[in-house]
Amino acid sequence: MSVVIRFSVTEERKALPILLRHSPGTILRDRTYVLSAEAAQALQEAGIHFATLGGEGNAPCLQGVPSGERV
Repeated sequence: MSVVIRFSVTEERKALPILLRHSPGTILRDRTYVLSAEAAQALQEAGIHFATLGGEGNAPCLQGVPSGERV
């Protein structure tokens, strides 16, 4: 499972060594990262603060939308 997180400048500096060890994640602009849930857990355990922007667990659902209906 992947999560999208954003760091402050100082927290990103602290997080980089952990990120390099734990995840082949994706770096986006504005200090935003797409990481594995395990990498995010490792960051939390290290006391690094970040904002969770989203993840696979809260992806939109099409339940109740009729087949062929534009979403």
